[in-house]
Amino acid sequence: MKVLHLRGPIPLFTNTFVLLDEQGSAAVIDPAASCGQYLDILEREGAKLTHILLTHGHFDHVGAVKELREATGAKVFLGEGEARGTQLHPLTPELVDEFYRDEQTISVGSAEVKVLYTPGHSQGCVCLLCDDVMFTGDTLFAGDIGRTDLDTSNPNAMRKSLERLCRTVKENVQVLPGHNDFSTMDVQRAQNPYLQEFAGV
Repeated sequence: MKVLHLRGPIPLFTNTFVLLDEQGSAAVIDPAASCGQYLDILEREGAKLTHILLTHGHFDHVGAVKELREATGAKVFLGEGEARGTQLHPLTPELVDEFYRDEQTISVGSAEVKVLYTPGHSQGCVCLLCDDVMFTGDTLFAGDIGRTDLDTSNPNAMRKSLERLCRTVKENVQVLPGHNDFSTMDVQRAQNPYLQEFAGV
């Protein structure tokens, strides 16, 4: 398995990723960059895009979804309640091929991606766990967490989601968030103030 990292446009700088398996299948996580950037990577790697996996539906994470889906035929996966057709959640249900189920496993070629529902920043946020890498979207950042003061946020749900991550995710797992720097789960357990109360779980 190989993970490639891109950043979305100024001023949002959303982290977006291409997951490549050894057999030439690929998934894009949170396509915030231009469609052409992903198509160039797929051509260079000789890979076929089969999945577009979204950690949530906010505008800064979904910019290339429609164009990329049309160009490749890849299936779009999103959490329940995230396709609202609003300014904050611009995707509409017809652009989503499948809504996640909690603890669902999605096969991207030989790579297996496990879905962990982590509501809080938004109603249908998920983290995507693949081997020793976890794409956390706007749930967990290095030293911080996603906002919980938005209309579709829920601070109590966020607390439960953070506890779940502390309880279930191994320490050596790399944390690849939707914004800013990367980290690991053990570092976040030790240093992230929002995880301190769960650090011993």
